[in-house]
Amino acid sequence: MSDRLSVFKTYKLYVGGKFPRSESGRVYEVTDSKGNWLANAPLSSRKDARDAVVAARKAFGGWSGATAYNRGQVLYRVAEMLEGRKEQFVREVAEAEGLSKAKAAAVVDAAIDRWVWYAGWTDKIAQVVGGANPVAGPYFNLSSPEPTGVVAVLAPQDSSFLGLVSVIAPVIATGNTAVVIASEKAPLPALSLGEVLATSDVPGGVVNILSGATAELAAPLAAHQDVNAIDLAGADEALAKELEIAAADNLKRVLRPQPVDHAATPGIDRMTAFLETKTVWHPTGALGASGSSY
Repeated sequence: MSDRLSVFKTYKLYVGGKFPRSESGRVYEVTDSKGNWLANAPLSSRKDARDAVVAARKAFGGWSGATAYNRGQVLYRVAEMLEGRKEQFVREVAEAEGLSKAKAAAVVDAAIDRWVWYAGWTDKIAQVVGGANPVAGPYFNLSSPEPTGVVAVLAPQDSSFLGLVSVIAPVIATGNTAVVIASEKAPLPALSLGEVLATSDVPGGVVNILSGATAELAAPLAAHQDVNAIDLAGADEALAKELEIAAADNLKRVLRPQPVDHAATPGIDRMTAFLETKTVWHPTGALGASGSSY
C-alpha cells in the first residue's frame, strides 16, 4: 500500500465573513523559527485593505447596536470554539514562535482565557467610564461611552496568537469593528482564528484579517478616510511615526506602540482607547428656595 500524501492547508484571508484569496493572487512563504517552510500565506494588497474597511463599516451598525450582554455572549462563544480546536493552535503557535509544545499550550490557554476576560467586560465598561456628573444647575448630566467605529489594528509581530487576541478582543468588545493586519512573519495562527470567528456567532465584517507586508497594508489604512482609529501595536518606531502623521488627516484616534507583557492580566486601557464619550444634559425643572425641584 502506497504512503498517503498529506492534504496541505490553503490559508486565506478573512474579510466580510468570507475567505477570499488576495485579489492580487500573490502569496509569500511562511517559515518556522528554523527557516523551514510551513505554508504560503496570501500577500494582501491595498485593494484587499480597502475591501476590508468596506466590510467593517457595513458591519458596524449592527454590532455597535447589539446589546453589551449579547456581545459578551459572542466573545465567550469564541473562547468555546477555540477550546475545541486547541490542538491545532498549539501546533501553529509552537511552529510560529519556536516554542515547546508545553509552552505553546500555555500561550493558547492564556489566549482563550483572554477572550473570556473581555467577554465579562462588555456590559461593565459603561459603569466604569460613564455615569452621572455633578453640575451646577437644574440638570441631569449623564456620560456614556460609545464605540469609535472602524479600527485598524496592527497585530504584534512577535506574539502571533496571544498578542493578536489581546489587541482584537478589546476593540470589538466595546462595539467597534476591526481590520487586522496579522504578524508579517507569523500570520498562520491569525488566519486560522478567522475560521473560528466565522463559526462563533461573530457577524461577518466585525473582524477582518489580512496577511502580508505590514508597512504596505498599514499605509492605506492610516490614510483611509473611513477608518476612525488605528492601533500601532505591530509597528516599529519609524513606521509608527509615518502612520501617525497619515492618521492625523482625519483626526483618527491613535494608540502608539508600547511595551506590553501580553501574559499579564490586561487593564481596560485598550478598551477605553477606542471609545467616545457622549454626554446628555436633561433639565430637572426649576429649583425652589429650598433647593428641591418641583
